[in-house]
Amino acid sequence: MAKAPVLTPQADDFPRWYQDLINKAELADNGPVRGTMVIRPYGYGLWERMQQEMDARIKEAGASNAYFPLFIPQAYLTKEAEHVEGFAPELAVVTHGGGKELEEPVVVRPTSETIINDYFSKWVQSYRDLPLLINQWANVVRWEMRPRVFLRTTEFLWQEGHTAHATYEDARDYAAYIHKEVYADFMVDVLGIDVVLGRKTASERFAGAINTLTLEAMMGDGKALQMGTSHELGQNFAKAFHTRYLSKDGRQEYVWQTSWGSSTRMVGGLIMAHGDDSGLRVPPRLAPVQAVVLAVKGDDAVVAKVRETGDRLRAAGVRVQVDDRTDTPFGRRAVDWELKGVPVRVEVGPRDLESGTAMLARRIAGGKEPVPLDSLVSRLPEILDEDQALLLRQSRERRESRTSDVSTVEEAVEAATAGNWARIPWALLGEEGEARLAEQAVTVRCLVAEDGSVPDADDAPGNVAVVARAY
Repeated sequence: MAKAPVLTPQADDFPRWYQDLINKAELADNGPVRGTMVIRPYGYGLWERMQQEMDARIKEAGASNAYFPLFIPQAYLTKEAEHVEGFAPELAVVTHGGGKELEEPVVVRPTSETIINDYFSKWVQSYRDLPLLINQWANVVRWEMRPRVFLRTTEFLWQEGHTAHATYEDARDYAAYIHKEVYADFMVDVLGIDVVLGRKTASERFAGAINTLTLEAMMGDGKALQMGTSHELGQNFAKAFHTRYLSKDGRQEYVWQTSWGSSTRMVGGLIMAHGDDSGLRVPPRLAPVQAVVLAVKGDDAVVAKVRETGDRLRAAGVRVQVDDRTDTPFGRRAVDWELKGVPVRVEVGPRDLESGTAMLARRIAGGKEPVPLDSLVSRLPEILDEDQALLLRQSRERRESRTSDVSTVEEAVEAATAGNWARIPWALLGEEGEARLAEQAVTVRCLVAEDGSVPDADDAPGNVAVVARAY
């Protein structure tokens, strides 16, 4: 009788495979309140590495971290009409506290544009105070009707940047910088995920923004996932909160603003972009554990060599974990590390010790090969670099091979329904065509210029709509 697979095969049921993997790789559990999640240590380790890499890039962009309250007066959200209308269905509102009804209900933070702008209006007085560049790492709550762990949860973790500038041009350029040099650089260079950089259509734009820049990635099943967004807010919030500054000419001017965010949704993207029927495949530059050194048997000499090898690799800058839990069968431990997607397993047994080698198993490229123990320190960085590049190449090849150029709404729907992406000239599609796509649960993920760059305007000549079904 054939052995049952550890995970539901992707080809049989992709959503079940996703949930199986989250459970078996010990990434997260469902929380006690519908739509919430408990992020387990290994899953949180992935998020911590994302935070570290993103935070470094955000700081290089000149922003400083701060923290703002979780509770926001309800009156704040009503100051920017389009913003409150966009978030109204998702709000969690607290009406009682301390055993009595509150005089004014408070909203649990869905995003922080309103409360941050209230303080920006106090902190910005002169052109000398600009640009003001703030980021916060926090949790947010948006009441989710169709929750899915990491992808859509009622509470999730994220970073949100908020900035104020003296001119429209400065704000526009900063939003574009975050889009490309922070988000795209991280997603491509660290996550190994090929992303399309584009501009959201008016109907998909962030509530209260004048422009939204997005990064869209194709998942293993062909659906799109929005990995992050960067918004030009114009002066909408500045006027609502009276955020003004005294210019060099002595005039009172409203600031121009941006906001931008990415979240634990990226963990879901990591799973669906790189995972296979054996589990996760974690890019080496992201991996909390780049290599695990396993003792095959509980032989004292083997265990000693495994620990020594771990120390040598760690000293060489490899993020390594030693697995000498020989009271647990080796096969089970190997499968567990495979599920978790650790890029490299270094397996050492009595025979390996005799021959001065280790069996090196590559999770990303696949395959096993004996490697001299003395050459591990020099060989491992090369392997990790090769596998990092392989993941990005596979991600890009998947998107390119599964994207077709079409000329009608019907062809676009057909492509998306088959689990692919389509490209259609925006001049042919337009808002009417976009509405027709929506009737078939298909959306315009973004607009790109003919050459693949980010267009300067929604109606720029030659704009192409990238169309897909999405998470």
